[in-house]
Amino acid sequence: MAETLRDMRGKAAQEVQFAAVRRFLPSASVDGTTIAGSGRYGARVGAARPFTYTCTYAAQTGKASGVVLKETGTAAPVAERPWEPDLTHLSPDACEAAAAAALKEKYPPVGRITFSSDSRQLRPAPNARTSLEGQGQLERAAGMNPAPFTYRCVVETKSGKLVSMHTDD
Repeated sequence: MAETLRDMRGKAAQEVQFAAVRRFLPSASVDGTTIAGSGRYGARVGAARPFTYTCTYAAQTGKASGVVLKETGTAAPVAERPWEPDLTHLSPDACEAAAAAALKEKYPPVGRITFSSDSRQLRPAPNARTSLEGQGQLERAAGMNPAPFTYRCVVETKSGKLVSMHTDD
């Protein structure tokens, strides 16, 4: 069935998926077994098209014949793959060093700056970049009580270059 669909639709049917729960064998004959079901097909980029089908399958030859294909609706958008960060060039240490430098510039008598590695989060950023966000504590001057702060670095994903850095305390 998938081969027939690819022959009929060409590149538009690069990916064919069958709904296993809807396949059934309504009858058997001398020519083979009649199979009916549904599925969807689509190119890697674009929309998936739902369809139903029936065909006769000959177990002796392993071939399907009499294929009837009916497209059952308009193309449905293909779900985007979830965002997966490229960690190849990402350096949390470089981001945290930039955050520490910004805090030292803002508070010259800073006593101590600590970062919580458990709070690090990666998120997609505009222009195919990656955002690294986290939290820490800082003593604005030696002996003062630590105060919480957050930081956010935007990194060029392909090169690892730090594009921007922001702290909030």
